[in-house]
Amino acid sequence: MTATLPASARFITFEGIDGSGKSTQIKRLAAYLTDQGHDVVVTREPGGSPGAEEIRALVLQGDPDRWSAETEILLFTAARRDHLERTILPALRAGKIVLCDRFADSTRMYQGLSRGNLRGIVDQLHELMIGREPDLTILIDMDPAVGLTRALSRQTLDERFEAFGEDLQIDMRQGFLDLAKEFAQRFRVIDGARDMDTVASDIAAVVDGELV
Repeated sequence: MTATLPASARFITFEGIDGSGKSTQIKRLAAYLTDQGHDVVVTREPGGSPGAEEIRALVLQGDPDRWSAETEILLFTAARRDHLERTILPALRAGKIVLCDRFADSTRMYQGLSRGNLRGIVDQLHELMIGREPDLTILIDMDPAVGLTRALSRQTLDERFEAFGEDLQIDMRQGFLDLAKEFAQRFRVIDGARDMDTVASDIAAVVDGELV
């Protein structure tokens, strides 16, 4: 996973609690970068490849307690491996910029800390089966109550983790902020409580700095 990539290749992930505006801001950044002449691939986790999308349906739909935390970690790792092999690495090898809605940091939070303190298992599996961190991670920070209201208003099938309620959102927000300190070299924290244009402008400036 450490082979030399073209200089133009970048792997940029977006993280944050549910409803923080990641999907909207990824689309806006993709449009901005495309206008600048970059070749951009937008993807998401869990999902991003046909096999990973099938696993997404298994883990995000249905009863919130249908899987144990350990089973979830294995499912998410399997989905991520397929996503990496079939979508992310081919795009990076082609010199493209990959923008991904969630990656391993979300597993570190949702399965690694919130459901049994299994962070060590998450990291071991990540090192063994994935072996790659993003070049840059944009963390959109958001008030948990606001984020949960936004997430539930979407009324999509993929509401499994929103169903755990605001307490989980509060824990996740703090967990992501802690990760931003742990991996300070690649994390940039963006205040998502402001208007979308201001948030998008700040993200574009951060990414421009990464591409210099």
